[in-house]
Parts: sequence; structure tokens; C-alpha cells
Amino acid sequence: MERELPDDVAVALLDLTRDLAARELAPRAARDEADARFPRDVFDLLGAAGLMGLPYPEALGGGGVPSVVYLQVLEELAAAWLSVGIGVSVHALACHPLAYFGSPAQQSAYLPDLLAGRRLGAYALSEPDAGSDAASLATTATLVGEQYVVSGRKAWITHGGVADTYSVMVRTGGPGPGGVSCLLVDADTPGLSTAPAERKMGANASPTAGLILDDARVDADRLVGAEGEGFTIALHALDSGRLGIAACAVGLAQAALDAAVAYAAQRRQFGHPVIEFQGVGFLLADMATGVAAARALYLAAARRKDAGRAFSQAAAMAKLFATDTAMRVTTDAVQVFGGAGYVEDYPVERYMREAKVLQIVEGTNQVQRVVIARGLTPA
Repeated sequence: MERELPDDVAVALLDLTRDLAARELAPRAARDEADARFPRDVFDLLGAAGLMGLPYPEALGGGGVPSVVYLQVLEELAAAWLSVGIGVSVHALACHPLAYFGSPAQQSAYLPDLLAGRRLGAYALSEPDAGSDAASLATTATLVGEQYVVSGRKAWITHGGVADTYSVMVRTGGPGPGGVSCLLVDADTPGLSTAPAERKMGANASPTAGLILDDARVDADRLVGAEGEGFTIALHALDSGRLGIAACAVGLAQAALDAAVAYAAQRRQFGHPVIEFQGVGFLLADMATGVAAARALYLAAARRKDAGRAFSQAAAMAKLFATDTAMRVTTDAVQVFGGAGYVEDYPVERYMREAKVLQIVEGTNQVQRVVIARGLTPA
């Protein structure tokens, strides 16, 4: 497929990503997913290749890569193995508070290891009773001397139990968004533990688990930004995170489309490859059109971000459309395979199961519609 890349450096980066994905990701994805095995060694490899901190400035230890390039790297990773694409996106999301709101001292102390992939990040906003209504989160952080004492529960945390560092949204003030703050919490903090990993229908190599904070003590200098700024930080991060999920969705949909086209070209019925039958050909045509449109939408949003323009609504549109497209395309890919699509011998049944989570994470698609609708309202 034709790619939108600004220069030869970006072309080389995407070539490197494709090579790594083909050699190190695709051959083991089905096995590790079946065994729910988290591939930490893969993230170490991607870190060594410089792929874990791509969207952040070189001065902070990142790759200094524009969003239009970084997101296409994510797409390639997700096409080979969705759990890895999601993992890289979530890691970038966890680094966002430090990169945009951290003090110079915090950035120099923590970002080099995170952006080099030597430490793995996670983003802890959701709670059992605060999902879409994240401003109602109840985890408290009380300043006692030079430390915050943190108590509460976090839910649905990607990399829960395997991350080294968590960007945790906590309540330091009164009710509502104005009482929320952001703390950087190490995994070995006394009082922090992890609930058993969730048993999911897909993306099982990407662990999802709750966090339990029981009077966990976090040094006051781990406060990112000012007290009460946490909800602003959270939303700022989520705008970029939603673009990451959109790119991952396009990668998954592209993988399903490629598999369906290859199968339809070799599967023969009534003396002809089934791709020659109009019913199948039209189905594939609609799948290809959806994938191309979703890619164009996330790249348009990325260009807005790279230009320093507001992109919250555009990110919501991209996340909504791309993830709905991934669900539709993976479902249609199973249909193209027929009975073979329903068994584990072929990857499309896994793709279909994996696509569903993309409509939920980083804000459900119902929430994306709320964001988009608000953006339509005249000021």
C-alpha cells in the first residue's frame, strides 16, 4: 500500500519496523496470545531499536518523530501483533504526562529510561465505578509531610502487573475534575499491589489488571503538574492516545483484509477462485475502502496535531471510525473464509475477537460521539 511519509528517514524507519514485525512479532503472535504470555522481550527489542519513544522530542530522549510517521509505525506493529501495537501506544500514553507537564527535574530523572524502553509505563485513570465518568474517580492522595498517602482501586489497566511505572490519576481535592491530580508511581512502591489479570476474549498477551493502593506512600516530588491539574493532563494525554488506538485498529483491519484477499484468491469453488464471484469481490471492495478511509482519517488528525492545531475532535472521529471499521472488516474477513474462518487454524477469528476491545479502550465509541457532538456546538 502507498504510504504518506515525509522523507527518506521516515521510509527507513517504516522499513525497519516492517522487518522487525515480520521477523520477531508475526511468527509468535498466535502462540503467545493462546498462552496469554506477555512478550516483555519484544518491548525490550523495540526499545533497543528506538521505537518506544518515537513521538517525543529528542531533547527528552525520544525519537523526535512527527505523529504522521509514529502512527504509521504503530499501524505496522499492530498489523503483525495487536497486543504489541497497543502496548507501544499505551506506553506512549503513560509517558505523556511527564513529557508535557513534568518539571525539567522530573523529565531528566524519569523520561530517558521510559522513552528508551528500559522501563515500561502504564496509565491508570479508570476505576471500578469511574470509567466513562472518569472525573468521579475516588482514589485519594493525602499529603502527609513530604509524601502522598494513596488509597483506592484502579481498573482495566493495560500493563497492570508488568509495568515498571504508573501514571496514576488521584483525588487530592474536592469532587469533580478540579480535584484530580497526577502522580508518578513506581511498581515497587510499598502499598501498591495488582489484582489478578482479567480473562479476556482477545489481546490476551496484553495483560489487563486492576491496581490496589492501600496507604501507598509516594514522594511529593512525584506530583506531575500542579495539584488539581490531573484531569486536564488526563484528557490531553487521551487525545493522543486515541490516535494511537485508531492506528492500531487500521493495522488490525489491514491484516484481516490481506488475509481475506489471499484466501479468496486461492480458494476455488465451482471451478473458479471465490474472489471472482461478485458477492465476495464486493465484500472485499467495501473492506478495502473502509481501511483506506480510516487510515486517511487518522492521518488527517495527526497532521493537525503536528501543525499545533486543535485535534481533540479529529482524534475522536479517527478513533470512532477506525475501530468501528476494524470490527466490521474483521467480521467480514471471517465470512470470506467461511467455516475456515471460525477455527483457530487461520488468524481471522483472533482478529475478530481482538477488534472488539478497540471500540472500548481509550474512551468507548459512545464517548467519542459525545466529544464529536460537543465540538459541533457553536461557541
